[in-house]
Amino acid sequence: MKILYICTHNRCRSILSEAITNQLAGEVIEAKSAGSQPAGEVHPLSIKYLQQAGISIAGLQSQSWNDFEHFDADLVVTVCDSAAGESCPLWFGKSLKVHWGLSDPSKVQGSEEQIAASFEACIEEITARVKQLKTLAEKGLNSTQLKQALAELGAH
Repeated sequence: MKILYICTHNRCRSILSEAITNQLAGEVIEAKSAGSQPAGEVHPLSIKYLQQAGISIAGLQSQSWNDFEHFDADLVVTVCDSAAGESCPLWFGKSLKVHWGLSDPSKVQGSEEQIAASFEACIEEITARVKQLKTLAEKGLNSTQLKQALAELGAH
């Protein structure tokens, strides 16, 4: 299964999702991430907290969704509310789409502990969802079956 995670700037939540998916489910899921308006750099705290969680950061970069015209994703997951409301490029038309609506830990203001807790909570939430996606990917579902299974998981 191929998954493309979309966020507006592709520097935090979509990057976290890509890295976690490839680490936990890389044998059955190929994950990439992109942004509609990429920042051009991965947020330094995304790198820090992925490393602290033991997740590989190899190859992570902030990229435009225009770079993925030929990726042919089975599933496009928007992880921020602004990306969910954007018109996706035409080539995403045949991909299933779901929205995760993750809180942005890079926007948290507060102590270092509060910021760390926000990143850790986001990583935990993504990890739980990726484990569910891995189970689905291992079943080798067709598009219709995958859509139904995602609906049953409560993805919207």
